[in-house]
Amino acid sequence: MDSAPVPPATNLAEDALLGLLLPFWQLVIGGFVLVVLVLSVGRLARRGRSRMTTALLVTAAAIAGFTLVGVLLQV
Repeated sequence: MDSAPVPPATNLAEDALLGLLLPFWQLVIGGFVLVVLVLSVGRLARRGRSRMTTALLVTAAAIAGFTLVGVLLQV
């Protein structure tokens, strides 16, 4: 009886290592996004009420657009 070929152990180890590192990189990227978001909202708030209204409308439109694209790509 021939046994099935066994994949090299190094590939499995590499996948496991990347699997452990992936959440770390997501946290780093999320931290940078959070810092930039806080800084930009602070700067926008100092610029006045009318700029804040415009920024909120643009942000709402962007969120709705991304949501629509996400839903359409899932189907």
